[in-house]
Amino acid sequence: QVQLVESGGGLVQAGGSLRLSCAASGRTFSNYAMGWFRQAPGEEREFVATISRSGYTIDYADSVKGRFTISRDNAANTVYLQMNSLKPEDTAVYYCAARLTAYGSRKSDEYTSWGQGTQVTVSS
Repeated sequence: QVQLVESGGGLVQAGGSLRLSCAASGRTFSNYAMGWFRQAPGEEREFVATISRSGYTIDYADSVKGRFTISRDNAANTVYLQMNSLKPEDTAVYYCAARLTAYGSRKSDEYTSWGQGTQVTVSS
């Protein structure tokens, strides 16, 4: 399994920006499609964005489309989530996940490796 470590979370005011990173190790990163999910207190884990292993196929949840951008650097074994125009409802623990396929998925149970999560808090 690939090991994943997220970073970049923090506290930001509404309208601000954060950039999350997820560093992978242990396996060939470019073989994995990657996803970002989030989980707010008392809520189910929800899909945020996914990127294919080539980086050419991307999908976003409607709630973040136009504000968040997922990208990857296969040479650096890292996937990113640029989050702009943040809202209080974006507050959650953000997780990156990997699946050993060409394309990502919106379904969390289709990912086999997960990071420990990074907290994002957006104040109003």
